[in-house]
Amino acid sequence: MKSIGVKESNIFKILSEAISEGIIIVNHELEIVASNEAADKMFGYERHELVGKNLNVLIPRKYHKTHNADARAFVGKKDPRQMGHGRDLYGRRKDDSVFPVEAGLNPFLIEGKKFVMTLVTDISVRKNQEEQIRKLNVELEQKIEERTLALKESIETLKAEVAKRKEAELQISEALRKERELGELKTKFLSLVSHEFKTPLSAILTSATLIQKYTKEEQQDRREKHLKTINNKVKYLDNILNDFLSVERLESGKTTFKFETFPLSKVVNEVIYSANMLLKDGQRIVYPENIDDISLHFDEKILELSLTNLINNAVKYSPEHSVIDIEVTQKDDFLTIKIKDQGRGIPEKEQKYIFNRYFRAENALLDQGTGIGLNIVKGYMDSLNGSISFESEENKGSTFTLTIPTNKLTE
Repeated sequence: MKSIGVKESNIFKILSEAISEGIIIVNHELEIVASNEAADKMFGYERHELVGKNLNVLIPRKYHKTHNADARAFVGKKDPRQMGHGRDLYGRRKDDSVFPVEAGLNPFLIEGKKFVMTLVTDISVRKNQEEQIRKLNVELEQKIEERTLALKESIETLKAEVAKRKEAELQISEALRKERELGELKTKFLSLVSHEFKTPLSAILTSATLIQKYTKEEQQDRREKHLKTINNKVKYLDNILNDFLSVERLESGKTTFKFETFPLSKVVNEVIYSANMLLKDGQRIVYPENIDDISLHFDEKILELSLTNLINNAVKYSPEHSVIDIEVTQKDDFLTIKIKDQGRGIPEKEQKYIFNRYFRAENALLDQGTGIGLNIVKGYMDSLNGSISFESEENKGSTFTLTIPTNKLTE
């Protein structure tokens, strides 16, 4: 067994026992020639038991091959270095247990002989702390991830709740708006009914009273004049009542449609005959051409009501000595009916409201009317896959167009 000389041993003893780290000194053959007490205890050996053993007894077996080559290569060097820089190092105790270490290598010469002093530190506590910190970091990251996920879920839940509340607020706001609108409509309706019924009823009462005074035979023409007035006013009131009933049915969804096949001329003749009774001086209605052979499958009463509204409006809002022109065209599965007048037209700024219920343009406020006729026509057309549109220019007239499906798919 080789060892350091007495002189060298005394120097080593003085130096090595003064520090707490383990010191291992090997010669160029990697044989342990000295160790301090801290190293012996660290690796589980009795005092001086390591001297004479190969350094491999302190190295885990799986690292022997690479360690021997690295150690022999370092013995020939002169500069100190940190062993295992960039990777974990482990030592092996006498009982074969393995523990993490740090090692600094310091080559030196004594009387021409090469030695390497290894300063060994047991870093088990630090490694355990690092592992605990790593686990704590992992747990912390997991908790952060879980909390983040929970926070996201809470935010999504909160967003959903906010959206529900906004929706509820919108619904309440819409309900209040509709309630106010309904209140305004009711007020307007009562005022409208009062005015629209009062005027014709007054005319009927006046004509009925005057008829009683014309008892002589030569006064027959006067009686007929007042009878015509009564007849017109009664028909006007009947139309108003029908309009109100139509509104109620459309609102409640109780409207039932009766589909049948009928000649178009039948409805047109009846509507124009009734409208002729309302004509002003010099007014005339131009009958549509080539409709005798046209039949359609539709609700006859709805078509009659719609045409009555449009033609009566044309008569009402057109001046004396003017023409109301009716044109009919048929293409594919649709029938188009146009009613053109030379009346006062609709102001451009009010045209977008023309189908609103109870709406009446500024230039029509002095005329009798309920403002619901066009609204009813549009409601019926929408329900029956038809449509109503118009073109109008103030003081030049209006053209209203009905487009009606003629096939049986509507039923």
